[in-house]
Amino acid sequence: MTRPLETILDRAANGEPISPEDGVILLQQTEPEAIAQIRHSADRLRQRQAGETVTYVINRNINFTNICEQHCNFCAFRRDADSEGAFWLDFEQILEKATDATRRGATEICMQGGLNPQAKIDGKSLPYYVELVRTIKTELPTLHLHAFSPQEIEFIAREDDISYDCAIAVLREAGVDSMPGTAAEVLDDLVRRVICPEKLDSQTWLEIVETAHRLGMPTTSTMLCGHIETASQQIAHLDRLRSLQQRAIARLSAARISEFILLPFVGAQAPSSLRRRVGREQPSLSATLLLTAVSRLFLGEAIANHQPSWVKLGLDGATEALQWGCNDLGGTLMEEHITTMAGARGGTCMEPERLQGAIASIGRPFAQRDTLYRRLSEPVLC
Repeated sequence: MTRPLETILDRAANGEPISPEDGVILLQQTEPEAIAQIRHSADRLRQRQAGETVTYVINRNINFTNICEQHCNFCAFRRDADSEGAFWLDFEQILEKATDATRRGATEICMQGGLNPQAKIDGKSLPYYVELVRTIKTELPTLHLHAFSPQEIEFIAREDDISYDCAIAVLREAGVDSMPGTAAEVLDDLVRRVICPEKLDSQTWLEIVETAHRLGMPTTSTMLCGHIETASQQIAHLDRLRSLQQRAIARLSAARISEFILLPFVGAQAPSSLRRRVGREQPSLSATLLLTAVSRLFLGEAIANHQPSWVKLGLDGATEALQWGCNDLGGTLMEEHITTMAGARGGTCMEPERLQGAIASIGRPFAQRDTLYRRLSEPVLC
């Protein structure tokens, strides 16, 4: 028998796990009153788990190359090596960007790139990535390096015929501090066969993230939403993340998922096949906000930190998401290419003062944090 909405929300708001069936029921609500109840419950749970203070991080994105062997149907970033707009930063350029970021107060570099088969030293991929890390860490040892998605780990391991354990362990020893939980897209292989058929499958993504946790490397988690996936597939994705995190918690591991980020699809410049199928060039704010609230309620006690994407939703939309279950407004980024090249309107850089002003506009205090959500400043309420 289907449980009443109020029963589901009471359980979720108290941090009790709700079932995938319950999660789908929440996502299928269309009445404004029901949606308002979901928002309120998610906001209550956010307050209980993370408090009133909204955090942000001063960081810089470094996308070191857009040359990529794969052809994802949502990606406007990738290029072939000989095509117009292709780039591949050298180590000196990367160090210059990282050094500039520290001068501007950054505590984190987020570094990811395309899967460039030429990115090798002596015919091997792993030594190239190790040198990339050491280029930054030798000069800037205290800078947190949040680098290389599970897809990049799979690529390195495949190119060099080594295990995921080996690739992660070597990169961690070189100075990678945490792993971005990108390339997850939707953890459903029927969806992946359409939007990213060349990418690693769902089980491999989960295996690599769990391996990182086991080796002492924290990760984040994401979902690319608002394209061809169904409500059931969205909830199945969240269920897999929740189970993954519960296993890390059961191991008493400090290395686990630190945050969840919804990444709504931006199709303005995406490949035409998927753009036509979706029929929308910019995210639906209302659908994203409902999924934001349901994500908080479904992940429950497993993942305390939830973040919207101001790049994809715009700062106003991301600020609104703070009232639908999010407790963090993300990073300054300084330069964002991947989503911007897809046609996002949120911008490529956000000064800390603008993030602070957005948080203050909804009457909440703000504080700077580091990558692992340790506070670097006292909360300020303007």
